[in-house]
Amino acid sequence: MRNIISIICSLLIIALAGCKSHTQVDMILYNATIYSVDSAFSKHAAMAVKDGKIAAIGTTAKIFELYDAPEKIDLQGKTVLPGLYDAHTHFYYYALGLREVDLTGTRSFNEVIQRVQEFSTTSKSLWIKGRGWDQNDWKVKDFPTKDSLDKLFPDRPVLLSRVDGHAALANQKALDLAGITAANKIEGGVFEIITKNGKQTLTGMLIDNAVNEVSKHIPDPSVSERFDALMTAQKNCFEVGLTSVADAGLSKKIVEFLDSLQTSGKLKMKLHLMLSADQDNLKHYLKSGPIIKENLSVRAFKVYADGALGSRGACLLKPYQDKKNEAGFLLSHPDSLRAVAQKIARSQFQMNTHCIGDSANRFILDLYHQVLGNDRHRRWRIEHAQVIDESDFKKFALNKIIPSVQPTHATSDMYWVYDRIGKERTKNAYALKKLIEHAGMIAGGSDFPVEGINPFRGIYAAVTRQDLRRIPAGGFESQNKISREQAIRAFTSWAAYAGFEEKMRGSLEVGKAADFIIIDKDIMNCNEYDIPYIKVLKTFSDGKQVF
Repeated sequence: MRNIISIICSLLIIALAGCKSHTQVDMILYNATIYSVDSAFSKHAAMAVKDGKIAAIGTTAKIFELYDAPEKIDLQGKTVLPGLYDAHTHFYYYALGLREVDLTGTRSFNEVIQRVQEFSTTSKSLWIKGRGWDQNDWKVKDFPTKDSLDKLFPDRPVLLSRVDGHAALANQKALDLAGITAANKIEGGVFEIITKNGKQTLTGMLIDNAVNEVSKHIPDPSVSERFDALMTAQKNCFEVGLTSVADAGLSKKIVEFLDSLQTSGKLKMKLHLMLSADQDNLKHYLKSGPIIKENLSVRAFKVYADGALGSRGACLLKPYQDKKNEAGFLLSHPDSLRAVAQKIARSQFQMNTHCIGDSANRFILDLYHQVLGNDRHRRWRIEHAQVIDESDFKKFALNKIIPSVQPTHATSDMYWVYDRIGKERTKNAYALKKLIEHAGMIAGGSDFPVEGINPFRGIYAAVTRQDLRRIPAGGFESQNKISREQAIRAFTSWAAYAGFEEKMRGSLEVGKAADFIIIDKDIMNCNEYDIPYIKVLKTFSDGKQVF
């Protein structure tokens, strides 16, 4: 009966609206539950779209009183959100990774080997590449060695990256092609060695900067291969409601390729691109300046302070709980990081620094304040902000530093993080609520392909602090749960603000891009355990349906 009444009312509204002159728009959505994610997190029932922008938003009656459109969509109460924004991804490399062997979810190194063997029979590439293994998920939690790979692939190079990308296993053929021996050393990285029969031998494990010494020898895919991979990646993102992503750490060559695809209209994903902070990029872009277009911006440098917690490369104030003689390390000398920060501070670029350990976070927060002084408008970011010492949270407020965080990292790492850093330090790890209290916001992301691309999994993890099995009861370090509104803002308006794009996207307000999604459940009122399974029914970018 209620549906019948709703339909009759809608028809009356449309009929009465036809008696007046109206402003013509391209599309009207009505009878909807629209969360605009504006400053008041206001809720509306209808929205008008024209020329790819939001023309009006309000009640169904008001919209039909003022506007008419050739396309009118009765959503029958379905929920509309702004297009979701992942503030920290590796979109380009996720795309290329779709052509590699997927090692996520492997429960043992034997399963890794099995998948690699199966993949090798169909892959035509000289190199076998894979990503996603995590020794913390295995019964034997030690890093693997290259012995099995050497036997199976004596003449074919293999490089298998750990889930976080901060460690990898290479076989002997790959090491030979890279010219790596047991005598090699590198700042900010490790070529792991063991002693056999009194002789030092490479295990094949590469940590942090050592990974690039091998990976840089892998030939680039062709233009057509890259294009096909990006189209698939874009399709996958649209299917889960993502219309904008920040891609963290790219070369000039990749930026120009993505820009060309955007300009041609072939790539519709909206991109906030962070440049790798290497000398070539710094020299070129600090001279030429930021690139700011409607759907693509290049105005940030991605800097690495330390490595990852899972591979014990995160730089800690005190040693690891499970390796008392190790505390991680910075990937560059402090003077080098300081010099980079000073250069970026004299430009119009952001500095977005990867910081996992509490020592790295402290060093970079202090460095930001030293080079920025009292400037609170640069929107510099800490990417991950994973382990923070109690005394350092207040430093986010000094220069309005934005924590760019990935809620699913907490629910992925919670199985082993107490072993790594102990319960006391974990109280201030993945501390979403505490970061919001001090910084005023967080930019939400996934770090995909480190985690899955579905942003609803991130929203769920932020709200419940549980995995999909609802473990642990009550939530992991539950004092840092955040509200649904805060979690949605993290993946919409706050993410847009963190990329200087809040006037263009991130909320459904007049004049902003008509980037929105229609979903099958009311995310603000459904059972919290339904959030990760929300289905995106349609995705629109600039008012055009892309999924």
